[in-house]
Amino acid sequence: MGKAKIHVYCGDGKGKTTAAMGLSVRSIGHGWNVVLSQFLKGSNSGELKVLRTLPGYHIVEAPCATIKFVFQMNEEEKKVCRAQVQQHFRDTVAAVKETDAKLLVMDEVLDAVSLGMLDDAELAEFLKNRPEDLEVVMTGRAPTPCVEPLCDYITRMTKIRHPFDEGLNARIGVEF
Repeated sequence: MGKAKIHVYCGDGKGKTTAAMGLSVRSIGHGWNVVLSQFLKGSNSGELKVLRTLPGYHIVEAPCATIKFVFQMNEEEKKVCRAQVQQHFRDTVAAVKETDAKLLVMDEVLDAVSLGMLDDAELAEFLKNRPEDLEVVMTGRAPTPCVEPLCDYITRMTKIRHPFDEGLNARIGVEF
C-alpha cells in the first residue's frame, strides 16, 4: 500500500475542521485508532463531546481552556503560548506512539507555525519520519513552506460570504 498520505485542508473559508473531523469519524468506523490535537483552540467545541465517546478516539487536550487570538497577545503572553504549543506538539507525537494511531488530525497546526508558535522544520521533520501507516491531516490558512512539498492532498476552502464579515460572532452549534 505504500506510506500513508498527508492531507491539508486550508484557506479562509469555513469547513476545514469539519472536514478533518469527518475523515476522523470515517477512520474510526473502520477500526482505526485516531489522535486529534487542536492548536490555538480551547477544548469546548461541540464535536469534542461526541468524539470523546468513541472507542479508539484519543484527544490530546489543549493546554488551556480558552486562549486569545495571537494578534491580541502581548509579548509575554506570546512567549507562554509558544511554550504551551511546543509542549502540546510533543504530547501529540507521544500520543501517536502510545495509541498506535493510524490517523492523526492536527487542527490549526499550520496557523501555529505561521504565527511563530511552532517551528516549520520541526513539523516537517515529524512528517518525514512518522510511522509508515500514519495518515496525517492538518488544517490552517495555508500550507507552510517546509510542509507543503510533503503533502499528498491539499484542499482549499474559499470564503465567498460569511456572517462574521457583518459582525456576527461564532455561534454555538455552528462554528464551535
